[in-house]
Amino acid sequence: MRSNSGIMLMAALGAATLLAAIASLFIGYAPLAINDVVNGLFGDTGTAGIIMREIRLPRMLLGLLSGAALGMSGAALQGLLRNPLAEPGVMGIASCASLGAVIAIYFGLSKEYSLALPAIAMLGALIAAGLLSALSSRDNGVLTLILAGVALANLAAALMALAMNLAPNPWAVSEIIYWLMGSLKDRSMQDFYLASPFVILGLLVLATVGRALDALTLGDDAANSLGIKVTSIQRRVTLGVALAVGASVAVTGAIAFVGLIVPHLCRPFVGHMPSRLLWPSAIGGALLVSVADTAVRLVPSGPELMLGVFTSLIGVPFFLWLVFKLRRETQ
Repeated sequence: MRSNSGIMLMAALGAATLLAAIASLFIGYAPLAINDVVNGLFGDTGTAGIIMREIRLPRMLLGLLSGAALGMSGAALQGLLRNPLAEPGVMGIASCASLGAVIAIYFGLSKEYSLALPAIAMLGALIAAGLLSALSSRDNGVLTLILAGVALANLAAALMALAMNLAPNPWAVSEIIYWLMGSLKDRSMQDFYLASPFVILGLLVLATVGRALDALTLGDDAANSLGIKVTSIQRRVTLGVALAVGASVAVTGAIAFVGLIVPHLCRPFVGHMPSRLLWPSAIGGALLVSVADTAVRLVPSGPELMLGVFTSLIGVPFFLWLVFKLRRETQ
């Protein structure tokens, strides 16, 4: 029954994600007729072609890509750490990836080398994920892991604030603030081509640890008795999250709470087996980011509401509700 529910969930999420992606192509600040949208995607060299192929299409593709990266990474971290509050943003991984991107911007490396920004962002995510993975191998409890993640996030925030304080020009400050808030606007197909290989590789790495994460729900000792090398699994999850989240943050900035919300919404349909949660969370993450990015374009405001700000406004109440729920369950 759970297996059938998982298949039905993935089918429903896939259909909803496809509809959301198509809708995002039709919604924007420049009103276009259906014929203009279609022609703009498939050969129009006029204004419609520029809007569709250089603005809306990259935005839609990066929304799907970053959402899938954050959703699956959140599900994998929750399974690895046996921590329902684990998430790339909450646990400091996305913040450290943002710090890597800020370092690349601050020192001008992103202008000199096209791969410097995603490489340093992934390095930041790798360092944060490695520290959390090392902590998860010890019996320190959920509270220690949460505090460690909060400490990493605050350290990264402090270093980014220091970079803004010492920035040599206003342009550098504006770029740093831009990465801190996260957005899909003003992105190009080059950004998608740059990030997609790393994100896809990270997702494939995470997809290989599903059965091992199932075994870890029984505890490290039980998993070892079943032939699961816990240290190897930790390293694979660390690598997969660092690649997926680091590359995503490198082109979109920090989009928080997607990896926390989506796995919890999908879990009732697949049970408590992490292996069945990975791909639904990836599809659900793509759906959430696509819908959220479309929503920010519909909000009646002056400057466009940044996507990372919008997801935080949704995610913080959800996080607090989840904390109170877990507290009631443990009483």
